[in-house]
Amino acid sequence: MSRDFVVRPPLPTDFDRWLTLWNGYNAFYGRSAASALDEEVTRTTWARFFDEAEPVHALVAERAGELIGLAHFLFHRSTISIVDTCYLQDLYTSESARGHGVGRALIEAVYAAAATAGAQRVYWQTHETNATAMRLYDRVAERSGFVVYRHLF
Repeated sequence: MSRDFVVRPPLPTDFDRWLTLWNGYNAFYGRSAASALDEEVTRTTWARFFDEAEPVHALVAERAGELIGLAHFLFHRSTISIVDTCYLQDLYTSESARGHGVGRALIEAVYAAAATAGAQRVYWQTHETNATAMRLYDRVAERSGFVVYRHLF
């Protein structure tokens, strides 16, 4: 299948275009900059992508000079493995790019990055109402059956 986009690491000059996707992702999950993610969090997240000491990484999908998707992932230790595990924290495609293989390509690129880093597992979570994304996820990964609990301070 030929695709009209590329998946690549972000460049520092991509910030404004990435920010549009980042804001769309957060709006999708009902988070606004004012309520959940202030500018400092966004700027710090962006800076981490370019800091080699950070375990946080990003990929973007680009078509004709426009960013149409993003994936953020990080590596962390695990009590069940000696090698790091990869957590795909954020995955988002613009509405115009949905259904064209962008999400799948971003996931596959995270798989490749994780394999290169020596990780043996990639995992992620999504909201139970995200049925469209779950159709893709069911094709590219195994549903673990675990339920997420959290406590916020």
